[in-house]
Amino acid sequence: MSTENEGTAVPPAPSAPPVPVDAPAPAPGAAPEGHAPSAGNPAPTAGGVPAAQLPPAPPGQPGAYPAAEAGWPAPAGPAYMGGDGGAGGVWGASYQQPAPKPKKGRGGLVAAILVAALVAGGVGGGIGYQLAKNENSSGSTTVAAATSGGDVKSSSGSIAAVAAKALPSTVTIEAASNNGQGGTGTGFVFDTQGHIITNNHVVAEAVDGGKLTATFPNGKKYDAEIIGHAQGYDVAVIKLKNAPSDLKPLPLGDSDQMVVGDTTIAIGAPFGLSNTVTTGIISAKNRPVASSDGASGSRPSYMSALQTDASINPGNSGGPLLDARGAVIGINSAIQSTASGGLGGSGGQSGSIGLGFAIPINQAKYVAQELIKTGKPVYAKIGASVSLEDSVGGAKITDRGTGGSASVETGGPADKAGLKPGDVITKLDDRVIDSGPTLIGEIWTHKPGDKVTITYQRDGRTHTVDLALGSRIGDN
Repeated sequence: MSTENEGTAVPPAPSAPPVPVDAPAPAPGAAPEGHAPSAGNPAPTAGGVPAAQLPPAPPGQPGAYPAAEAGWPAPAGPAYMGGDGGAGGVWGASYQQPAPKPKKGRGGLVAAILVAALVAGGVGGGIGYQLAKNENSSGSTTVAAATSGGDVKSSSGSIAAVAAKALPSTVTIEAASNNGQGGTGTGFVFDTQGHIITNNHVVAEAVDGGKLTATFPNGKKYDAEIIGHAQGYDVAVIKLKNAPSDLKPLPLGDSDQMVVGDTTIAIGAPFGLSNTVTTGIISAKNRPVASSDGASGSRPSYMSALQTDASINPGNSGGPLLDARGAVIGINSAIQSTASGGLGGSGGQSGSIGLGFAIPINQAKYVAQELIKTGKPVYAKIGASVSLEDSVGGAKITDRGTGGSASVETGGPADKAGLKPGDVITKLDDRVIDSGPTLIGEIWTHKPGDKVTITYQRDGRTHTVDLALGSRIGDN
């Protein structure tokens, strides 16, 4: 198969799954792409980091998970793709999956992704932590880069000019839990009221009463509070306390209009090196990516990502991905890491290998606005449980949902459209669907109420049906 923007087949996915840039590290073999360890918090050892993978399958369903109706597993382990809460925690569209493994075919990277924000201390920061520890014996991981180049003036529209204008509106975020564990990520100014957009996994440690600060390139630091966070989307909004009156929000672009080959500029704090600017291009669009921070019981995040070869490392999570004009087109969230070696092992790769993934800003903007408005994320759903098996050529509606419940939610969008267990969804509008996670990511690029066309196979025949996506207000 091919991606929407390419006419040739996409090569098989890399041998190891992508990892979020700023979160606790997964098991050896997958490295977090996110938080850089905070100074004073020792990096965990290779043997002390929890595996970045979904919890064991529910009893009686070997190797399978109910699909998250909003797009991610429920607290007990089942993942959902867009449904309402009900008995057993089903959100409307559950999926069932085998052990996580890299996807092929369309080039979808559906596996445990390392979160970009490194969480220092006993929780685990994965490879990012190990690298920071090895290369900075002093324990300090935050180095402020110069923001001016002397008297040399950059031409308008140059990368230097874009960076000079955008840097003052980016922040380095430090999040710490009540027990002092935490790490470093990135964020950017969303409005003049002091709202900052970042990744959910960047601020996760501070959700339950922890400490959160945001530091601007000029050295000014502000305490901050979490306004809302959406684990499924991996988007969070924080607000500066006593915010300055001269905040300049970064302009938002149109991620739908980006094409493969367009210039990209990333700003973040890789391995704690604040105010770092890197460049690249859009390598692909609509790349299916599933990420997990590796924490026990955590739900995965799903995105139909912008892929870029701009250098992104642990600490870049939550930072802006800009176009050539300096408009935000995405939020840097995850990276692909090579297979073996894991946490500092001989064969692993813990930093950028040119495969980074960003949440499209068109989606993130909507999520952020909902979080600011209500503090709660809103997820689109179809109300059906789908398999995560990658051998069925699409997203197969399972025979049963979470806890033995019906796999098609009664009265939900899928039910009203006549979809049944055993149907294999192969397209959503013009997007090819090769798996359950791919379907979740595509559903979440839409808003509740959007009308979509579903193409599916039943008994060897292809059918199409139109349906209006339902909604679920999530608790995170």
